[in-house]
Amino acid sequence: MKLSDLLYTIEPKSLGKESLKNLIERHPNIEFISLAGVDISGNETDERIPISFLSENMEAIFDHKPVLQTDGSSIALNTISRLNDAKVDMILDLESRWYVDYNQDLRFEETELPVGTIRIPVFLMHKNECVDSRSILIKASNTLQSHLIAHLNAFYDQKDDEVIAIIPTIGTEMEFWVKTPAETISVEELRTAQTMQENYWQRTQGNVRTALEQTLLMMDHYGLQPEMGHKEVGGVKPKIDKTGHFDGIMEQIEIDWKYATDLQAVDNEVFARSLIREVFRSNKLEVTFKAKPIEGVAGSGKHTHIGLTALCRSGKKVNLFNPTDEDNYLSRLGFACLMGILKNYEIINPFVSSTADAFKRLKPGYEAPVCVACCLGHSPRLPSRNRTVLIGLIKEIGSPMSTRFELRSPNPHTNLYLSLASIYLAILDGLKFFEAHPTSEEEMLRILSKKPWEEVLYLEKDKLYRSENDIFDDYTLEERDTLFGVHPRNVWENVYQFTAYEEKLQVLYQDQVFSPRFIEAYGDFCIKRWKTVIINRLIPEYMDSVKECVPIEHKDSNGEDLSRFEVIRQLKLELYKDTSEKLSLFSQITRALEEKEYEKASKLLNLVETRIQKLKTLYREYRENFL
Repeated sequence: MKLSDLLYTIEPKSLGKESLKNLIERHPNIEFISLAGVDISGNETDERIPISFLSENMEAIFDHKPVLQTDGSSIALNTISRLNDAKVDMILDLESRWYVDYNQDLRFEETELPVGTIRIPVFLMHKNECVDSRSILIKASNTLQSHLIAHLNAFYDQKDDEVIAIIPTIGTEMEFWVKTPAETISVEELRTAQTMQENYWQRTQGNVRTALEQTLLMMDHYGLQPEMGHKEVGGVKPKIDKTGHFDGIMEQIEIDWKYATDLQAVDNEVFARSLIREVFRSNKLEVTFKAKPIEGVAGSGKHTHIGLTALCRSGKKVNLFNPTDEDNYLSRLGFACLMGILKNYEIINPFVSSTADAFKRLKPGYEAPVCVACCLGHSPRLPSRNRTVLIGLIKEIGSPMSTRFELRSPNPHTNLYLSLASIYLAILDGLKFFEAHPTSEEEMLRILSKKPWEEVLYLEKDKLYRSENDIFDDYTLEERDTLFGVHPRNVWENVYQFTAYEEKLQVLYQDQVFSPRFIEAYGDFCIKRWKTVIINRLIPEYMDSVKECVPIEHKDSNGEDLSRFEVIRQLKLELYKDTSEKLSLFSQITRALEEKEYEKASKLLNLVETRIQKLKTLYREYRENFL
């Protein structure tokens, strides 16, 4: 059997009822379907339904009617679908690509081909309203596109050639860690290899190389058009065991593939994650897409590239961000879009960073930027990439279609359906403002490059929005907080921005893309997940760190060692030991969360994280004083 003999994708919009039936009959090894609805957390539903379901429900499918129901209380819809109102209908999406997922461990008896399952995107409907993440992105994209088509000629001077469509393009850079099962490598060893950049762009070897190459080949069969796979900065060199095979594997990998239109791009990414896991698993390797799987070592990102192209009736395509004059950084429309994102990032960020794991990665160094700032480059004709800012302008002189924005804060589990939807609505806010206040490119550049506390159109007076400097090295922490604003440090602080920025929240309600009940359900889900993770994962992890800090008996122990450990002991007691006079920090957090005192729990969590980091540093210095 050749890989090319299998059916990998189905484009339902090019098929009718009979042609779809015939396609299924020609591939008898495809025995199941799975209806993939994406809840507010970004997770897909997955089940196995006999393939006969398609034929039996063909009329309803092509009439866009519900074909199946699910229990909404069993997926992340929270306050939208409660236990006493849990019916959620599933409606097949006939406009997006369907993927055929193969189980290489199970063969169809007659042909020995692997058994396939068609993964079909569906919309989740509750009380006649679509409440899934995919439908939110579709509504936001349609809203932005229709607005641009209606107003683009006046805004962009395209009167000589009518714009008939807008093509939003999205690309992601997916990073992940891979290791042999049960492998543990010391943080010090990983940090040293990272600092010396011993792994970045190095050759992959052994089963990591095999898995990477197999993944790229499979992605090509699925039409994802892979562009590159390579080693990232994290990891250590693998060891060779007695049999000549590589062991002790712990490496960071990045895989990139071609850009696509927004909804398809995010669907592609969700499928690619599953594909990567399966291919590496078949090579006896574990994969994690956690944002920060190892404390103190580089986390994994998902840098997201955003572009907008106008399609004219003549067939000409115009990059809407690219300036007509190479002496400008951006078009007027591009400036308006960028400023819309920057001004409204407080109500975008809760969708980008919604987990405790995500906030572990939002640190200085090899980590994601935390300051709401952009870079354009040192001059229009000398594009540069400042990797320390939140969002950067990417362009190549002589290649106008390449101009785009790169948002660096997303991580592998960021729900891009909702993140992009909020970004599109923020872009729309910027567009509407500058349509009502026509401004030249030169003046818009001056506005974006404003000094702190300078009053300008649209942007807030007390903030700096553009920096070509290294955010982490050229500013102190106090300077960053003053110039760019204090960034959220945990999930509660981030979700609270929906309440703190009530005026900006109205941006999400444009054209009823988001609804108050959706925002309420999303915030409720994020806080409940955050609470559960703190109590059941973070505190036990921190307790393990406390238990590891034990006194060392050594013949060379002296008074300095005893003095150092006494400081460590007192810190340990503050963290975990309850007394009749005072609860430990761990107990205080748990009680605050159980009593829904989230602001108090948030402050305590920030304090605990500071104490844990101090404990680890003190114990490392104490331990290193012994030979």
